[in-house]
Amino acid sequence: MGDNIAAVLYGAYDLRVEKWPMPEINEKEVLIKMDSVGICGSDVKMYTAGQCGSEKVSKPIVMGHEGAGTVIKVGAEVSTLNVGDRVAIEPTQPCRSCALCRAGRYNLCAAPRYCSTVGGDGNLCRYYKHVADFCHKIPDNMTMEEAAAVQPLAIAIHACNRAGVKIGSNLLVLGAGPIGILCAMSARAMGASSIIMTDVVESRLETARKLCADHTLLVGSHISEEESVEKVIQLLGRRPDISIDASGYASAQRLALMATETGGLVLVVGIADSMSNLPLSSALLREVDIRGSYRIMNTYPPAIAAVSSRAISLKPFITHHFPIEKSKDAFDLAKTGDAMKIIIHL
Repeated sequence: MGDNIAAVLYGAYDLRVEKWPMPEINEKEVLIKMDSVGICGSDVKMYTAGQCGSEKVSKPIVMGHEGAGTVIKVGAEVSTLNVGDRVAIEPTQPCRSCALCRAGRYNLCAAPRYCSTVGGDGNLCRYYKHVADFCHKIPDNMTMEEAAAVQPLAIAIHACNRAGVKIGSNLLVLGAGPIGILCAMSARAMGASSIIMTDVVESRLETARKLCADHTLLVGSHISEEESVEKVIQLLGRRPDISIDASGYASAQRLALMATETGGLVLVVGIADSMSNLPLSSALLREVDIRGSYRIMNTYPPAIAAVSSRAISLKPFITHHFPIEKSKDAFDLAKTGDAMKIIIHL
């Protein structure tokens, strides 16, 4: 089987690839030989700042929560998986007993073990254990790289579900990073008729135009918020029914609240600062609904189905590849914003 190695974060910019203890599984878990792991925006925040949201590095943690691999050992009570199965790993292990878990909203569990957080090591390692019923078998026509990228796609599908995207929806997506792009791709597959995307980086908007956007708008200090609103309306031909903030910046959230149609909806999926200065009153007086979207809720199976059926193609979305030994180089590239989806191979 060989030694286990992992990419371990000790603090901001202190990422080390080193030997790591071999996991010991219990009766409900499986041991997985990892193949591919993607880098997420939250991973980058942990790497550059030593924290992301309320999560702060207080001890060494294994990075990575966008993973896929092959099952090499199963626990005594596991009946859904066999040795040799290829799986995409949904990176959570909720408590299953709290009121939210029992209601099916396990993404809001107050005490989950989530990959690459203080509560649980991630899967950017050669061997990783996970509870079996959050490991999803992938079909033969899906690559391991695509299976790793299913994780952010599942987040995007949950966001679109929360936003109520349907046939004929007109969307404004703020932020053309990986989650924004996948939100737009998911919305298109769900029947959205017109999509405009904004970003502060022109190269990302070029990618958006290739993959999913009908219109794009470069925003930033060169254009006022009021001018941005008018440009959105002009390019889309109307105000958007739904705006999805996938950037986490207050400036994007302000634009969303100002631009969205009366009676429309603003969905925030980006990880934001704890405090934001927003024009709430005018939006609320127009009955613009505001919702949040957190992680994943029952969207791994539909994400896998969408990729397998080619309703959503992830291959153009995956742009860079690194071996685990070069994990620090991969994270340094990710923080520049020049890559869309980086996959680390084990």
